[in-house]
Amino acid sequence: MNDKSYILALDQGTTSSRAILFDREGRICGRAQREFPQYFPQPGWVEHDAEEIWRSQISVAAMVLQTADIAASRVAGIGIANQRETTVLWERATGHAIAPAIVWQDRRGAALCDALSAAGWETRIREKTGLTLDPYFSASKLKWLLDHIPGARQRAGRGELAFGTIDTWLVWKLSQGRSHVTDPSNASRTLLYNLQQQTWDEELLELFEIPRELLPEVRSSSEIYGHCDPAWLGCSLPIAGLIGDQQAATFGQACLSPGMIKNTYGTGCFMMMNTGVEAVASTHRMLTTVAWQIAGQTDYALEGSVFMAGATVQWLRDGLGLIDRADDVEALARSVPDNGGVYLVPAFSGLGAPHWEPQARGSLFGLSRGSNKAHIARAALEAIAYQSADVLKAMEQDAGIAVREMRVDGGAAKNDLLLQFQADILGLPVVRPQITETTAQGAAFLAGLALGLWSSKEEVAGQWRSERRFEPGISENRRAELLQGWQRALAQTLAWARSLPPRQPNVS
Repeated sequence: MNDKSYILALDQGTTSSRAILFDREGRICGRAQREFPQYFPQPGWVEHDAEEIWRSQISVAAMVLQTADIAASRVAGIGIANQRETTVLWERATGHAIAPAIVWQDRRGAALCDALSAAGWETRIREKTGLTLDPYFSASKLKWLLDHIPGARQRAGRGELAFGTIDTWLVWKLSQGRSHVTDPSNASRTLLYNLQQQTWDEELLELFEIPRELLPEVRSSSEIYGHCDPAWLGCSLPIAGLIGDQQAATFGQACLSPGMIKNTYGTGCFMMMNTGVEAVASTHRMLTTVAWQIAGQTDYALEGSVFMAGATVQWLRDGLGLIDRADDVEALARSVPDNGGVYLVPAFSGLGAPHWEPQARGSLFGLSRGSNKAHIARAALEAIAYQSADVLKAMEQDAGIAVREMRVDGGAAKNDLLLQFQADILGLPVVRPQITETTAQGAAFLAGLALGLWSSKEEVAGQWRSERRFEPGISENRRAELLQGWQRALAQTLAWARSLPPRQPNVS
């Protein structure tokens, strides 16, 4: 038996970097996590220090091996799942980022996207990329960096700089600059990748003024891209899986057949439906995206993104001081029998699918003298479920498929109150797996497939196990009443956003 029986999964997220060690049965043998800060230099801007991301990620990779007492020589290879769309620009010669990374939540590209939409580009871009024209994606972020960092555009044209989403950045750092690669799941989130041709799109590169020299090579989601330099973990390890975090969670949840759906409750909330080898065009403002590419076959998905999920709970903790720890929110919310008529629309950085309104901001409705912090906490949890219900309904209409159940994961999926309310408001079973670290597990599975630890997707699917099934428990009338209250609050939030004067380009 090959002694190299472990996979090291690096799960690089928006607020923390994690490393999880899996064995060939898909079991977790060790984990380590380290948070790093986000920076908010002005309203609508969200940044990371790319070097802090790198240091946090490599430190937890070393830590998990040490705490699990597993030698790196027993690890078959590395799989990487990453926060998507976050944009890094660095020097090829030194491997140093030349500016803060612009995070997926950042809205500074809104005026550019508005201008392109006014010029008639939205339909063309959607046809090519499957995405809506929105600053969420990488292209406007990269253009902003090239336009605002002194000398960056000239240096990019000379081939001195490299662009990457976080997967690309980590592989570059792990390999000491030997590999500049990405996979289709990440490339398809940039607004620069042609879904049908499966390549970088020259017309879109010209539109966003992105030099081709900046871009990584697009490889499959499961193959050997290069090797981790021995300097980092003590021996050379193949890097064999690359995938965006939501696609990774879909794979880890074994949603491998068309019509299967998962929802990840992380910083944001991300729902993804497998549509198989067909890229389904959305008429309800869902995203059409690559799910993964394995052995020459590309599978696609529909996705709806909620910007504020776990981040809403963080706001209760850090912004309002209502709780000391994020885990405290469930007990606080349970201390009242219902929301008391209070609705929170957590549009702190705009609204995602199916509304796509970047000017929307957070709103709180229905407060009375009888309202207290427990009602606000409950409204915050319920808002996560309402937003997810809006996305699922739109996705069903796009795909023409009635969803039978929703598999869930992510940090907030351990919150029983949230998941029960989600089942209640959907009228569908919500299923939590035994292993909720499905993002890391998906990356591990993809790396293991490339390295021969698992022989097929079917073998991978056989390792998925349910831990708890939440069944709907309220009447149709009560469900309709709750949804009506949410829709009223949502309509008022959208009306406020759409009454604002047009955005002006931010030139600072």
